[in-house]
Amino acid sequence: MNMKPTHNFEKDISNCGLTGFISTSGTLVEGSVIIKSIALMYDRGNGLGGGFAAYGIYPDYPDYFAFHLMYENSMAQQLTEEYLEQFFFIEQQEDIPTRRTPAIVNPPSFKRYFIKPMETPEYKEAIEFQNMTDEDIIVSHVMRINLEIEGAFVVSSGKNMGAFKGVGYPEDIAEFFRLEEYQGHIWTAHNRFPTNTPGWWGGAHPFTLLDWSIVHNGEISSYGINKRYLEMYGYLCTMLTDTEVVTYMLDLLIRKHGLTPELASLALAAPFWDMIDTLPTDERELLTAIRQVYGSGLLNGPFAILFASNEGLIGLNDRVKLRPLVCATKGDFVYMASEEAAIREICPSPDRVWSPRGGEPVIARLQNGAV
Repeated sequence: MNMKPTHNFEKDISNCGLTGFISTSGTLVEGSVIIKSIALMYDRGNGLGGGFAAYGIYPDYPDYFAFHLMYENSMAQQLTEEYLEQFFFIEQQEDIPTRRTPAIVNPPSFKRYFIKPMETPEYKEAIEFQNMTDEDIIVSHVMRINLEIEGAFVVSSGKNMGAFKGVGYPEDIAEFFRLEEYQGHIWTAHNRFPTNTPGWWGGAHPFTLLDWSIVHNGEISSYGINKRYLEMYGYLCTMLTDTEVVTYMLDLLIRKHGLTPELASLALAAPFWDMIDTLPTDERELLTAIRQVYGSGLLNGPFAILFASNEGLIGLNDRVKLRPLVCATKGDFVYMASEEAAIREICPSPDRVWSPRGGEPVIARLQNGAV
């Protein structure tokens, strides 16, 4: 029987895979665990991007900003190191350990630097005049390196954390970076299937700034207005992907404007107006104010994100829940992933499993004093 062309069509899977977990008591977990979880969702990627973020991996340098740098050529490395020496005290610098991996071809080079902003009298006066915190200084330099030094990209810049990412399936990236040798109390991972942006080493997830890291499944159709809004506050989007705006938006809302993670989530995935109108007066006024003030920060389009920091782990869907997100708990561990199977692969018998509603954040915080 002759088949119509449409009957022979096989749809490509175009949903990225996310997974992550946190030990709220600060228990360190080997990288092999998160690798096992993300590898189960192999079909959610196409080999054009994989990556991981890990927290608690640099206990010997807890007070230093850990800069992970990616270099496409030796000149980029030379110029970046001259730049870092000009503005920072460098406690330690070294190559990020890697191994030969058959699936990884012609990778860039990677180094890490444990640094603090320079503390010369002249520099202190300049910073004091600008009323900038150390975090503000780090952000400004990250933006400048990514924009001005061709071939150099800051992969991560937080304290006691790091991001490891590139072009390949996540299990290949994990093998390349020897992630089984690291231990962390928060891990996230991403398997990428890019649909409207290029697959390149700097564009893989997670996206980071300071100790914020984002892995994302979906598409930010409001990228244009989000990008222009962020540029008003000095953020520069240079990584050629829509996910970058989510990282910077959360830094702006939480660190700069002092919103709680709950309120920041409501700004990014605000309820619809007809829902707000039905709420009690106090809630209605609060959500109305958030939508009015942060209208340009609202994320449109389908998305599920995992957002990690040294404070904890957050999962968030778009308002209509157009991308899957499943959560689970087991003892002091909280798990979040695109598929329940990815959780059960590393936690076979969770205490509780649920799917959060659209726009409803799931927030797991580290216990006070745990880390």
